[in-house]
Amino acid sequence: MLITGAELADGWVRDVRVRGETIEAVERGLDADAGERVVDARGRHLLPGAVDVHVHFREPGASHKETWTSGSRGAAAGGVTTVVDQPNTSPPTVDGDAFDEKADLAAPSLVDYGINGGVTAGWDPESLFERPLFALGEVFLADSTGDMGIAVDLYEDALAEAAARDVPVTVHAEDETLFDDDALDGDLGGIGTAASADAWSAYRTAEAEAAAVERALDAGAESDAKVHVAHTSTPEGIDAVVDARENATGDAPPTCEVTPHHLFLSREDAGRLGTFGRMNPPLRSEERRAAVFERLRDGDVDVVATDHAPHTVAEKRQGLVDAPSGVPGVETLYPLLLESVRKGNLSLERVRDVVAANPASIFGIEGKGRIEPGADADLVLVDLTNPREIEAGALHGAAGWTPFEGLLGVFPELTTVRGEVVYERDPVTGAESFGESGGRNVREL
Repeated sequence: MLITGAELADGWVRDVRVRGETIEAVERGLDADAGERVVDARGRHLLPGAVDVHVHFREPGASHKETWTSGSRGAAAGGVTTVVDQPNTSPPTVDGDAFDEKADLAAPSLVDYGINGGVTAGWDPESLFERPLFALGEVFLADSTGDMGIAVDLYEDALAEAAARDVPVTVHAEDETLFDDDALDGDLGGIGTAASADAWSAYRTAEAEAAAVERALDAGAESDAKVHVAHTSTPEGIDAVVDARENATGDAPPTCEVTPHHLFLSREDAGRLGTFGRMNPPLRSEERRAAVFERLRDGDVDVVATDHAPHTVAEKRQGLVDAPSGVPGVETLYPLLLESVRKGNLSLERVRDVVAANPASIFGIEGKGRIEPGADADLVLVDLTNPREIEAGALHGAAGWTPFEGLLGVFPELTTVRGEVVYERDPVTGAESFGESGGRNVREL
């Protein structure tokens, strides 16, 4: 395949030749070979496929919420070419047998993937680390979906196990002792969108996150483990990572991610969303949301990942206390950020870095996250002049809803994974097509 006249994130216009699974050349004036498919990309931008290091594809145990087939279709349609699945499935991915079961279920994936291992009181690190593990985590310092919250001493043991094997650790940092139980007293509204979802934000306080981030980073520094803080939702949590990074003495300074829902939604959206806006950590104040976005723009945030955590409409349409936490988002990661580029709120290079280059570098994924000769041909073609409204009915995941309904996004016209077209959309008719499943574990590439 030859993609001609594409503008890259740095502003250079280049032709990109794909040969087999990799990029062969990034130059100007490349001529098409006989029989070679040519994609005219004039007026469009070509980006490396996103590496979403935080998804929950729900298999095994909850395939009615999402499967590897439906989740990877959404990923491909959104320009995500690598996903990393978290361990809080049923059974949880805490030993070698559970890893093998999930690896078998991942076979239909259209995109490449990693599989994380979890930590519980009954985990088996020996068999788990024998597998081609992507990372350890999401290690939960507070309960969330799957009830995998652990005590600090077990977290410290897990850090030591991971450090000995040079495996990164992703941590969900909230301190349950700082939750405000009084926030859930009184009238919590009705079900679904009628629930008083702002109470969930008041309950799982910003202070609980900041304190847990600091504790997680201190333990990481003592063990010399590589710590990545998942879904930081507060400027205080991000600042704690930045301070620890500046004072780090080892070879693996701590890093952090933020999610699109913490970048584009706040407590001001709680009344509209109800339980469909309940997630952990919760939505924060508009002031904090703006401060998190500012830190993304200024370079303090390392990664944007989705924490794609789908539940069905029926499951979400309960009271605030009973509804599960989590929102879908893998298909809208690139579109939302690219719309921020279109509006002038972010640079395209910054978006490329936080969704592709940085996660690939931080987690040591060879060949991913960049457009250069020798890299995997994970490519996404977009037209920044052609946004469209985000509509749940047009998305491809199994959840059937999105918290970003009605917002604008810039969606891909073409997505390739190691040179294979996995998604294509006609910009005129809107007709879509998907490729064949061929995703592979990135630790085995």
